[in-house]
Order: sequence, then C-alpha cells, then structure tokens
Amino acid sequence: MSDSFEIQGYIIDIQNSTIFPGAVLVEKGIIKSIQKMTNVPSRYILPGLVDSHIHIESSMLTPYEFARKALVHGTVATVSDPHEIANVCGMEGIYYMLKNAADAKLKINFGAPSCVPATTFETAGATITPENIQELLARDDVRYLTEMMNYPGVLFNDPVVMEKIRIAKSFNKPVDGHAPGLMGDDAIKYIEAGITTDHECFTKDEALHKLMHGMKILIREGSAARNFEALHELISEHPHMTMLCSDDKHPDELITGHLNVIVKRALAKGHNLFDVLRVACINPVKHYNLPVGLLQPNDPADFIVIDNPENFNIQETYINGEKVAENGHCMLPPKTHEVINNFSCDSLTAEDFNYPSNSDTIPVIEAIDGQLITNKIMAPAKIKNGFAVADAENDILKLVVVNRYNASKPAVSFIKNFKIKNGALASTVAHDSHNIIAVGTDDESIAKAVNLLIQNRGGLSAVDQNGAMVLPLPIAGLMSPLSCDEIGETYSAIDKKVKSMGCNLRAPFMTLSFMALLVIPKLKLSDKGLFDGEKFEFVK
Repeated sequence: MSDSFEIQGYIIDIQNSTIFPGAVLVEKGIIKSIQKMTNVPSRYILPGLVDSHIHIESSMLTPYEFARKALVHGTVATVSDPHEIANVCGMEGIYYMLKNAADAKLKINFGAPSCVPATTFETAGATITPENIQELLARDDVRYLTEMMNYPGVLFNDPVVMEKIRIAKSFNKPVDGHAPGLMGDDAIKYIEAGITTDHECFTKDEALHKLMHGMKILIREGSAARNFEALHELISEHPHMTMLCSDDKHPDELITGHLNVIVKRALAKGHNLFDVLRVACINPVKHYNLPVGLLQPNDPADFIVIDNPENFNIQETYINGEKVAENGHCMLPPKTHEVINNFSCDSLTAEDFNYPSNSDTIPVIEAIDGQLITNKIMAPAKIKNGFAVADAENDILKLVVVNRYNASKPAVSFIKNFKIKNGALASTVAHDSHNIIAVGTDDESIAKAVNLLIQNRGGLSAVDQNGAMVLPLPIAGLMSPLSCDEIGETYSAIDKKVKSMGCNLRAPFMTLSFMALLVIPKLKLSDKGLFDGEKFEFVK
C-alpha cells in the first residue's frame, strides 16, 4: 500500500454520535483528514475494537498467532496481562511476550503483573518484585499495573502490595482490579487505594456499588467466565464507565469471533449503537492512554470497515494505515516461534494420589459452569481400603494438583459437576501458578493423564477406556507455536473427547484451569492443599 490513500464509506463518529457519508485520507499511517461527501460505497468505517482485559496465554497461542486471528474479527488493540507466563518464567516470560508481539501489527498493550505469585499459598515458578515492577513500568510499552488480585493485601496495607501501587501511580499509569464479590467498606477502601477497574463482577448490584464509588466495570464474556447477561444493562446505563473484555479466550472460539460477537449480542439486546461502540472502541483507549487511533484527524489510522451496523460483519481491518485483514483473511505471514519453559517434575504412580480418610464426609468443590466462583459442599465419603476414592456414580470426582516446579507430594481433594463416567483430564493451564491440575474417576487414569503432560512438558490431556489424547503446549506449558486454526482443531478434538466421557461443561479444560485459582472464592485447590477463598486460609 502506498504512503497515501483514501477510503470512502459511511463514517461512524462514535464520540459525536453521528453517521455521515465521507472519505478518510491517510498519509504515512496517520489520518490526515475526514471529509463529508454525498455519494459513497455502501460500507461503514469506524474505530477498531479493543479488548480491555485479556490473558493471551489462555488462547494457547503466542501473541503473534493470536493477532493473526483477532485482526480478522476487527480487533485493533488489546490490554493484555502477561501474568500467566510470568508465574511460570518470571521476567523472561514477560520479555518473551513483548518480543513476540513486536511484529504482530495488533496493538497489544501489556501491563506489569502485580501478583506473581498470586498468593503465598501456592508454588509458582517465579516472583515479580517491586523492583521488577519499577523496571517494567519505566518502559513506554508497558502501560499499566495488572489486576491486583491480592485484595486482602490492599485492605490490610501489605507493604509490598502498596509499594507496587505506589510505583504505578508514580508513572501515572492505571492499576487494574480483581475483587470478586467485594462490597461495602472493603470495596470502597480497595477503590480508594487507587484501583481503577474490575472485570470480576458477577452481579449487577456488585457492579453498581463499585461504579458508584468511581470504579470502571469491564463486562467479561470469555470462554469460561460469562457475565454479559448479568451486566449488559450497564452499557446503556453507564456507557462512559464500562468496557468489554474476554479475559480468557480459547482457540476454538477465537476462530469464530472475538469482541465482534459481544458487540452483535449487545446490539441485539437493543442497546444504542453509539453506547455499544463507546464501550467497545473508545473507553479502553482513553482509560489506559493507548496509542490507538479513534478515527479522528492526526490519529493513527487504526480502523475497521463493516458491511452495516445491523449485521456488523468485519470486512477490513487497518493498523497504522496498513490493511492487515480482509474478508476473513489476515495478511500477517506465518513464522516460527522460540520456545521457553520451566518444568521440573517426575512421573507419578496411582498410589501418589491416595487420600487417607476415616471420616464419613469430605469437603467438595462444586464447580459452576460459566463462573469462576465455586461452592463449598460436604458429601458422603466413599471409602476403599482406608482411602477416600472418587464416586463417579454420584459425580464426586477426585481433583489433584501436582507441583510442576519441584518434586513434592500432590495435593488431593474432590470436585462435583464434571460428570465424567470413566477416565481423567489434566492440564498445565492452571491459574495462576500453572501447576498440573487433573480430575478423574480413578487414580490410574489420573496418573496416566498427568504423566502425559510431564512427558510433553506441558499441555492438555484426556484419558479413558478408549485411549488417550494430548495437546502439547511447549511454550511455558501454556502456549503452542502453531496457528490458531491448527491448535483450535486439536483443542476441539480433545474437548469433544472429554464431553464424550460424560462432561457437559461448556469449556471443561477452561473450567478445570480455574479450580486452582485461590483468589476466587469459595473453595479451590493449590499444590499445597485445599483452600478457602473467603477466609483466605487452608481448610483445616
């Protein structure tokens, strides 16, 4: 493409809530002018979509491969938290993401991970110190302090937590929040510490309470956590204080859509076009001070072309005046990807997952489809030779977490709602420390599923009487060097296998990955034991 070009269509001016026929003149990647016209092609030009909070690692793709698919769906920028790879590989992992994203065209705006490890109640592969935060936030391409999951640390003025927040303020960079269910005086104190956003609200009342005290709310609709139905009314009621995000997006779903899917749903709900586009395109750019154009003169020429607002089909995507995607095809070529990892774990036997018990009842995690929160229940124990075992008939399965960084005894508990009748599934995508997590009907199957991941140094696995499948994730045990289409096909196949085993969760592996996320109540499992996320202590 030449240094200068003109594109005509109906201009959607979100900030002035108008649509008019016009021409956009681009020179050297910058919008030189926007002129009104009379006759233009039947297409619409508008600012591109911005995902206000996503962990790219959870797509199982490198930043570059994520970009190759997201650009097709009209995404021009993301606000990305690299704390998944940071928990595994530390600063090396963060710099890996920055380097891999450098030629991805998509404007991926990384933050400095605030909570690595997320808690002291689990084993991670690295620690990000205040000195590391200082180093990262001093960079122009690291734009914010990522989600402050340690909200107890904020409430109790933990010196390390408060120092990280202070550093972000010293650079005039925003601090993201993460405080599911936090209300009342505690929420107010958390916000007043300088926390500016939250993507964890799962009820409208919670969101309104936080909005009332100045916090911006990110409406999340990802592959596991889906809060759009509960929160979408905020788009019309608080269009200047709301954004859209996916948080975690699996590759099979990224193939079919990204934020464009949420935009279509919002429009189908009857929300005003300009309100929807404000939260999807404008608010993240302004809140995070992103170097992303908003379809105004002198802005970078970052915009998309759609057929019409009713159908909202993405026809073209432009970044810095370069057409990077057209009609479902991305112009970015394939490339090879460096592999980094952190894995030190020996194979295990079925006996390693024994759960000695002399009690009639056991505490059980109750997983909730589409939510990160869980319930805590007590269930009758099925005892065999002095050990509590899985009770597949009553959907009480065994859940285990294996330390991937040091040889140690696995943590064992029980979980409900996976509904597997025979076999096991395992993953090294296990938020936030990314140890190995597995669920199964018997210890032999669990050991097979876990050992497949140890042999491959990371990935997803599923084992039943019909055989085994594994999806290798050699990059930090989180990502594949393959394309979205390739990894999406393999992921769909292993997901189908798990569902054939009886699981009816929408995204079994994504749900499993959050069963180790201690900062989300009520009950979770780390490599150190069963954890009460409300009391913030291990279950006695």
